[in-house]
Amino acid sequence: MTWCNMIVTMNKTYYKRKIYSALKEHMNSNDVTIITGMRRTGKTTLVEHLLSEIDSKNKIFLDLEKISNQELFSDKNYDNVIINLERRGLTQKERMFVALDEIQTMQNIPSVIKYLHDHYNIKFILTGSSSYYLKNQFTESLAGRKMLFELFPLDFSEFLTFKEIPHIATKNIELIKSFDTNEFDRLKAYYEEYIEFGGFPKVVLAQKIEEKKNILDDIISSYINIDIKSIADFKESSSIINIAKMLAGRIGNKLDYSKISHLTGLSRPTVQNYISLFEQTYLISLVPVFTKNQDREIVKAQKIYFSDNGLAGILADIDSGSKFENAIFNQLRKKNNIKYFSLKNGNEIDFIMDNKLGLEVKETPTGHDLKDLSNLSEKAGISSYKLVGRHKTPNFSEYMWGGNIL
Repeated sequence: MTWCNMIVTMNKTYYKRKIYSALKEHMNSNDVTIITGMRRTGKTTLVEHLLSEIDSKNKIFLDLEKISNQELFSDKNYDNVIINLERRGLTQKERMFVALDEIQTMQNIPSVIKYLHDHYNIKFILTGSSSYYLKNQFTESLAGRKMLFELFPLDFSEFLTFKEIPHIATKNIELIKSFDTNEFDRLKAYYEEYIEFGGFPKVVLAQKIEEKKNILDDIISSYINIDIKSIADFKESSSIINIAKMLAGRIGNKLDYSKISHLTGLSRPTVQNYISLFEQTYLISLVPVFTKNQDREIVKAQKIYFSDNGLAGILADIDSGSKFENAIFNQLRKKNNIKYFSLKNGNEIDFIMDNKLGLEVKETPTGHDLKDLSNLSEKAGISSYKLVGRHKTPNFSEYMWGGNIL
């Protein structure tokens, strides 16, 4: 067990995210570094810490939600932007490090950055709250000049780091052999909190339940009223919220566009546009089907998961099993390529990792569940499989505890 992910500087505690090492290494690259993800995932804190560790005084952090900072980059003559930066204390005599926060607030910023990157010795570090905006606006303008990093809410290992609970992250799920009673007893209360309230950093650090709920309410309100409305021509907030609530109530289920269209009274193309936007702005993730053949039994529909259990719980009354399955998805998301396997009779394997490992999620697994999983794995054509449980099962230990997926 280790405390190495916690750094204390000037009475302020900084908790390292798993993405940090890759970002720090990219600081040596001339390419533009872009960090995207939902609001409140910790992008600003991450960039501020990256900047603090750069051994140079020729650096600046600018929040582009502030009008005064936007004006620095508003001059139609882009060379004048350098003059503006020099007035803020930077010099052209050595490499500049310029961190820009919330870049989605300025529509012309991609062309400004492209010009300055090509003509001056500047390392840009950018953050933005919308992957939809960033991927579409930056794809052409910064082709071959950027690296995009995605920051999600905390997984359970990062959750424990923020709680200052010693643990060892497990890199290979297949190495976890069976239920670990000692770890279950030590971490169970923390894991239940993670399942209930998710992994947004401020939510994790909040002490009171009411405070956690208020933060989650604010996150979903900001997402809908600022992020969605700023990038899409959806004028009806009620429709946005209704579809988001409906999707939250369908976690772990196959996506049926026609049924959602019927229930909401919206056209199928409109529903598809909403769901596509939700996926591109990190609210949800869609998991494709796993297949090695074109057998007619294979179901082709995608399954839906939410980016964070806390957000999903604010939007809908979700049953215990769905919350657990969604938490497992968020623990797995950054580790592997995720698919699922399903037959038309409804039998399925919740997650197929890297096309070789099957994981079936059960709150209280049994020997019968293991037998079913073995049979389904044979039909799917995979030889490695595991049950993932939430609770202790008397006289049965041939499964891994969900909290061990670190």
